[in-house]
Amino acid sequence: MSNTHITSRDNSLLRQARAVRDGKVRDLIFVEGLRLCEEALRSGLSIDAVIFSEQLAEKQKAGAIIDEIRRASQRVGSVSEKLLESISYTKTPQGIVLLAQRPDSSQNVLNSTDEAPLLIVMHQLNNPVNVGAIIRTAEAAGATGAIATANTADPLSPKSLRGAMGSAFRLPIWSGPSYADVIQFCRERNIETVCADAASDKLFTNLDWSTGHALIVGPESTGLSRDEIQAADVSVQIPMQGLVESLNVSVAAGILLYEAARQREKG
Repeated sequence: MSNTHITSRDNSLLRQARAVRDGKVRDLIFVEGLRLCEEALRSGLSIDAVIFSEQLAEKQKAGAIIDEIRRASQRVGSVSEKLLESISYTKTPQGIVLLAQRPDSSQNVLNSTDEAPLLIVMHQLNNPVNVGAIIRTAEAAGATGAIATANTADPLSPKSLRGAMGSAFRLPIWSGPSYADVIQFCRERNIETVCADAASDKLFTNLDWSTGHALIVGPESTGLSRDEIQAADVSVQIPMQGLVESLNVSVAAGILLYEAARQREKG
């Protein structure tokens, strides 16, 4: 493990951090902030490098966590707040950034032995904040895994990770399949696919969620197409009052996932 003080003239690690931050290095992820970095450590991610501010390291509690992360990291660099700001993803630097190996995001992560899996499928969601919020809610509701189809915002991007608050490190996530691939995957495993559809005549509370299910949510602006809804096994309606036509996708996902959790707990 190398441990260096980084200056503006010795910035190869800073350049790499910016490249990872901007999605130019696919095998690494950019994790920022003390709490999220600690979550990455506790989740067993392989840490390639950590960069932290000298000011943060001087604080007792933060310093103890940084020491743990340093011991788990291949490379270590301390910087001034000004240099940390140059790689930060946020307007206000969080004091610490780590670069970790990207977790496996292949189909294999969902090959579990769960008798009644509960999956959340995010189809072409382009807002990473929504992706992160859904992953966080899915873990809290007891989902066994998530699927992010092609053209969905990267669940492991900096903005998604902030929304997920560590859940993306723990919840198995399969990234990149087509919609047809997901439908086929579920059918082969007797997992019923469910779409939310305002035109459905079936209330979401009237569906038996106790068996294997995959909840599919679609793009924020358009929702799922009629063909995509028809390709799923069943559609359900979330009743709405007043003139409201639709809910935020992460809110809708939360309502449906917690109904599934409620029924499963009773069962």
